[in-house]
Amino acid sequence: MRYQAATHLPVEPNAEDDSSQYVDGGSDFRERDGFSGLRSRLSRNFPPNLARLMLLCCAALWGGSYMVSKVAMSAISPQWLMTMRTGGACLVMLVLFHRVIIPALNRRILVPALVTGLTYYGTMALQTYGLRTIDPGRSAFLTAVYCVLTPFVAWYTNRRRPSITNVAAGFVCLVGVGFVALKPGGLTMTLSAGDFLTLACAAVFSFNLTYLGIYSTRFNPIAVTFVQFAVACCCFLSGALIAEPAPSAAWLDPKVVVSFLYLFLGATTLAQIMQNIGLAHVSASSASVVMCTESLFSELFATVFWHECIVPTTLAGFALIFAAVLLTILYKPRMAG
Repeated sequence: MRYQAATHLPVEPNAEDDSSQYVDGGSDFRERDGFSGLRSRLSRNFPPNLARLMLLCCAALWGGSYMVSKVAMSAISPQWLMTMRTGGACLVMLVLFHRVIIPALNRRILVPALVTGLTYYGTMALQTYGLRTIDPGRSAFLTAVYCVLTPFVAWYTNRRRPSITNVAAGFVCLVGVGFVALKPGGLTMTLSAGDFLTLACAAVFSFNLTYLGIYSTRFNPIAVTFVQFAVACCCFLSGALIAEPAPSAAWLDPKVVVSFLYLFLGATTLAQIMQNIGLAHVSASSASVVMCTESLFSELFATVFWHECIVPTTLAGFALIFAAVLLTILYKPRMAG
């Protein structure tokens, strides 16, 4: 249940890795925030293995968030919970990166804000409502289907045809979902409403990531992430005010408060910081493999602490979905020229 950073998403084929390409970032972007110079100094002395460990910690924090979200939602309704998470993320980002964010807030970033914010809202709304009725580990593996779907969405948005490997990964993933849907002791397949919501979440998330990758090559990625959270927060707040109960004293239950603090400070703020540092010192392919262990951590925590029961067919389905994700991540297409 991650807050995906725009900084490590796939970019367009001809995008250059240069901060001068960002709209409203301009040639003085690096001078204003000092981030590139700091990253350059850290890169010379930062141990790559420590960066990988930080990314593994990110995956563990995100994996635990599925189970913790179920605890928080025992008292806090989904849209109120996401309102507080996205709103809190906006405040933290504004404090840390206001020199980058404020100059970028103009009419040109309105369309990216709406596209990424609305798709992110759809992603997280579908996931949180689905999570209310299915186990945390199951939710994590079904959500991971987005990794396999993203190349096909990229085909739709920028006409980049998926490779044979992508098609094979899609087939393996589909078979994996079929195994997850099998009823124990029989050959009948069934998916619950929560399963369908989570699979829909994966589909919408693949669009969100694709557009984030496009807009992050045209605008400052930190600013894009901020406006995405801001639009999503407004949507969640509107939905909560219209459709969900008002805040109550049950929100102050110690286990609920601790769960929210984990989600906001751990799975959002701390994980985002460690992710951004780790990505600066580890290759994108290596980082992706480490971070896709999120679903494995989720299943581990759900089995140990949530007592989630896994039947052999479901386990086989999870293994196939994870294999499809790895196949998508590890495949490196040949670049022309």
